[in-house]
Amino acid sequence: MLLKLVVAYLVVSIGIGLFAAARVHNARDYITAGRHLPMSVVLAMVFATWFGAETVLGNSGTFLKDGASGLISDPLGAGMCLMLFGLVFARPLYRMNLLTLGDFFRRRYNRGIELALSTCIVLSYLGWVGAQIAALGLVFDLLSGSVVDQRTGMVIGAAVVVLYTLLGGMWSVAVTTFVQMIVIVLGLLYVTWIASDMAGGVAAVVEHATAAGKFDLLRGTSARDIFTWAAAFLTMALGSVPQQDVFQRVNSSGDERTAVWGTTLGGFSYIIFAMVPIYLAYTAQILDPEMVARVSTDDTQRIMPVLVMNHMSTATQVIFFGALLSVIMSTASGTLLAPSVTFSENVLRGFFPRMTDYQFLWASRVTVIGFSLLVTWYALNTAASIHEMVERAYRITLAGAFVPLVAGIFWKRANNLGGALAVGLGLATWLAGEYLIHIGMLSDILQPQVYGLAASAAGMIVGVIFGARPADAPPSEDPGRSAVAASPCGSES
Repeated sequence: MLLKLVVAYLVVSIGIGLFAAARVHNARDYITAGRHLPMSVVLAMVFATWFGAETVLGNSGTFLKDGASGLISDPLGAGMCLMLFGLVFARPLYRMNLLTLGDFFRRRYNRGIELALSTCIVLSYLGWVGAQIAALGLVFDLLSGSVVDQRTGMVIGAAVVVLYTLLGGMWSVAVTTFVQMIVIVLGLLYVTWIASDMAGGVAAVVEHATAAGKFDLLRGTSARDIFTWAAAFLTMALGSVPQQDVFQRVNSSGDERTAVWGTTLGGFSYIIFAMVPIYLAYTAQILDPEMVARVSTDDTQRIMPVLVMNHMSTATQVIFFGALLSVIMSTASGTLLAPSVTFSENVLRGFFPRMTDYQFLWASRVTVIGFSLLVTWYALNTAASIHEMVERAYRITLAGAFVPLVAGIFWKRANNLGGALAVGLGLATWLAGEYLIHIGMLSDILQPQVYGLAASAAGMIVGVIFGARPADAPPSEDPGRSAVAASPCGSES
């Protein structure tokens, strides 16, 4: 019964996505929904895209294992990133009327930096989208009683998300996400209310968690504990800033005010509501501690779904898994579109600059299929947990892309040499650090992506000192591509 209802829900989601696809007439519609989205839809997209599998399953399992100290990257760092982007970056980037962040790097620096950083951005999405695909597989496995195993479920889930994202692009993401956010909020609040009542009320749950030390933000006060805490926060709070999915939601807004406040309020809502699944998961510790201990030895991400299936009515199970699917699919669709568009616009189009709008639109759609296959392969072959996949995703963008983005927007003297050194030194230092830690020659007291961030900042400063001033540097923009990026795409179809 449950599985049939879930299948029906997936079919409805596909139908909504295909209906929205009728509004796609050109590439700009596909990528930015024509820059027509209102505040309510932008807020919903920002919230629901980031409120993914790691928020419901990954973070809740991490809280049961490590307490609040394990949540510094997500939801705290993630929510702070969204608010930072809205308040600091949204306005200047919205005014530039670009398709992707890669377009910014090309226009501000040169084609080489565009290509390098766009590749970094695309690679960073492997972990995030892979986490959603893994969670979809987990849901199918649980609901079918392992008749559909997790690996098969991943393939089915990926196919569903691709179907409604493929043709409609951002319009499909916007419409389905708006519906899914309603399901997420109402569904999780209802299930949490039921579980809280069963566990003795909010006060009893909070008191139990406090007594267990679950609200301690630091595992200890040693230098290692403090630096590990700071590195986790910085990786998510800053490393997530140069990401296409956030930029795409900003750029889809109907006006500048919506771009700023839709993103900021979406981030604030994310931090607040992310506490709901964490609280819900902890009720399991009170209601069925034996189950928690048993499931934790295998996979803490299963605790909340098992709690609902073992202790709640069929109606409540339907509501919970409907909300969970909404959570996963809203994130998967948005995060699948972002790297695909970045690859099409900033990698592929650079080699074929005379593509028509129609050709570019279909190149983006083909890339959605290709990236979904790559992500599904990654999810099937990684041993990392959902929380770990998301946490690792932003190391590459923190080390390589954050400094060029900030300097490019806010430092007029930032130049091509500074950008190249920031990217090269940042990535090289990060990769060297990862290797040295792996072979035991460097302490992991501070994560290597933080070394990469420092090296990237140093590279930018050195480049500004010794390189040509931007006004004296040769223009880096391809006139043909500049016209496409700066003005709406044609309506050729």
